[in-house]
Amino acid sequence: MGTPAIHLLFLWHMHQPYYKDLVTGEYRLPWVRLHALKDYYGMVKLLDEFPDLHQTFNLVPSLITQLQEYVAGTARDPFLKVAALPAADMDLAERMFAIQYLFQANADNLIGRYPRYRELWQEFHSRPQEAPASARRMTHADITDLQVLSQIAWMDEFFLNDPEVHELIMKGRGYSLEDQQQVIRIQKDLIAKVLPAYAAAGKRGIIEISTSPFYHPILPLICDTDQGSASHSGLPLPARRFSHPEDARDQIARGMALHEQLFGARPRGMWPSEGSVSNEGLTIAHELGIKWMATDEGVLGRSLGTIFQRDSNGRLSGGSAEQLYQIFRWEQGTAEMSMLFRDHSLSDLIGFVYSGVPAKEAAADFLRRVKQAAEPVIQKGRTAVVPIILDGENAWEFYPQSGREFLRWLYDGIQKDPQIAALTVSEAIEREPAPQKLGSIHPGSWINANFDVWIGATEDNTAWDHLSAARDFFTENVGKVSREQAALAYEELLIAEGSDWNWWYGPEHHSANDRDFDELYRKHLSNVYLALGGSAPDVLAQPIAGAHAKPQFTPQTTYIRPTIDGRNIGYFEWLGAASHVADRHSSAMHGKLFLLDTGYAGIDEENFYCRVDFMEHPQEWASRDTKLVVAMETIKPGAGGAGHPFRLEADISEGHLRSWKFATNGDQPEQTISIQAGIESIFECQTPLRLLKAGPGDLLRVRFSLWRDGLPLDALPQEGAMEVRVAPESELSALPYAKP
Repeated sequence: MGTPAIHLLFLWHMHQPYYKDLVTGEYRLPWVRLHALKDYYGMVKLLDEFPDLHQTFNLVPSLITQLQEYVAGTARDPFLKVAALPAADMDLAERMFAIQYLFQANADNLIGRYPRYRELWQEFHSRPQEAPASARRMTHADITDLQVLSQIAWMDEFFLNDPEVHELIMKGRGYSLEDQQQVIRIQKDLIAKVLPAYAAAGKRGIIEISTSPFYHPILPLICDTDQGSASHSGLPLPARRFSHPEDARDQIARGMALHEQLFGARPRGMWPSEGSVSNEGLTIAHELGIKWMATDEGVLGRSLGTIFQRDSNGRLSGGSAEQLYQIFRWEQGTAEMSMLFRDHSLSDLIGFVYSGVPAKEAAADFLRRVKQAAEPVIQKGRTAVVPIILDGENAWEFYPQSGREFLRWLYDGIQKDPQIAALTVSEAIEREPAPQKLGSIHPGSWINANFDVWIGATEDNTAWDHLSAARDFFTENVGKVSREQAALAYEELLIAEGSDWNWWYGPEHHSANDRDFDELYRKHLSNVYLALGGSAPDVLAQPIAGAHAKPQFTPQTTYIRPTIDGRNIGYFEWLGAASHVADRHSSAMHGKLFLLDTGYAGIDEENFYCRVDFMEHPQEWASRDTKLVVAMETIKPGAGGAGHPFRLEADISEGHLRSWKFATNGDQPEQTISIQAGIESIFECQTPLRLLKAGPGDLLRVRFSLWRDGLPLDALPQEGAMEVRVAPESELSALPYAKP
């Protein structure tokens, strides 16, 4: 064996969610393209300078397919489109979109690196509440400079030496339309270098490329959502149990197939999405031919019934180091898997700490900590296997110069140290003479050895319930449609199973794109129903993120008695009604149509009235198969929030009300002659309280949603519902609910 040594295993996880809407073909966020410019190429290219240093890169299949579309020129990216538009041709909405998205970058290390970019940021983005005024104030020169510099800022250090890019950087400001077109063209050329760089490094043997399940699902939860409470006793679970191990199997198989197609060989290893493992997930991976998997030390600790002891500096105790720093062999029946477990303290130093430390000092500190951590193992005459596993893209935005100086100091120190060998995972496994046996593995992820980030919170469980409903609809209807329709619906389901949607639901994580993620998740699920010839349920028109917050609107203060004709001819008819004005600023996102402006609701002695105002006249947007749904619900006192649902569905075409139907619990009642509805410039309807089974003391909830071709366009309110209490007119002004 030779002198005991440290086998240092770097595994860089390269991943982005699937941002493409399969029905429209449009990318809803730009992060695949931007990280392809900044991180993916440079991370592997840097190893050319350190030929003795081997590493593992985990390339998620859904990332690979999106990169391939950008290279092929088939990716429809609205963020790239707005960066390419001539400034003189941009309207106010496009200018506001540019302000919202082209400044989404680290203010110090990306924006601040370019003086003109920082100047624009300070002038037009430092006060987001003034975005409309800022957009109007921007000159054509301002916009063009923003468009060019927002793209250059994401380019990798290696790309900055390109003569064309360097010339653009040196220009600094005053960019022309030709410069703008040039930077767009350069992007495609640079992105085309990414995957070939990995393939070439893999062929040279300096890297190993591993894979993940195709759309990055949490495998244990796809197999069975009850694993959420197995990892955290007492965790609230979704109302509908999701259990589809066949989907988990297909996600892994698809990922392996794409890897083989691209790199010419089946992958040996897999980083399971979010480091999430369970006995069932490992068994499926073994059956498909995966030889090794990795997760976090917390999972190992709970599997062994121990806690890894660390001192105040994060250093493991001797016994803990001996347990962690080795290769394990998991065995269950005939299934087996080589396993390694990340040192989360060392990994997190790179991911979250060293960005604020001078590069040379950070590299030296890391090497010192690695050697101290491994010392107890080496003293026992064993080789210490130290896994460093972390995200390979997002951390570098927080480092000066994308962390290249830090990595160079670190890699140089490793290469010069005879005690350390930087290996791929498979190399380390091959050198391990007697891996430690491991029986049943605790179900968990890299975060706290449980799945709490993705299940248990109200928003998370709502998302799972929506997924379960769509999966059940697929099972019931897949045999009724063509092969192409079934394939599209199934693909949308697999996409919706990805971990990234629930990463942003619940209390743990938030970003400027929360609503974009929410919108896209619900769109993927809506597409399942559409592909199968059905209509998406109304609930998919309502955001999940923040949907459980108390709705805010102006309550009803007096009875109303409007004329139901769809004409906005009198202010006083609806004076005193409850009202809700759309919050278009907080929910702004690209691709989102804002068509519903203000909703009204109110009662008199016998009727419930609803009205919705539009952003534009219905003739401008109400094409074939457009539906306006008024979802009403009667809540009885003491019912605990449970109510009786009713639904008025109006078919609108070319601005006219063609037909409508009223239903309760899915069945159309026999007598609806007393219901009235009308549309011209606005929509109005009147429904007798007796049809709604509403009496004194009851609460009426109402929500409007607009649909076209079976997919949701807009909803009002975006979150929650408007509320009206059935009460005598004298009491309405004193009711304490729904304060504005």
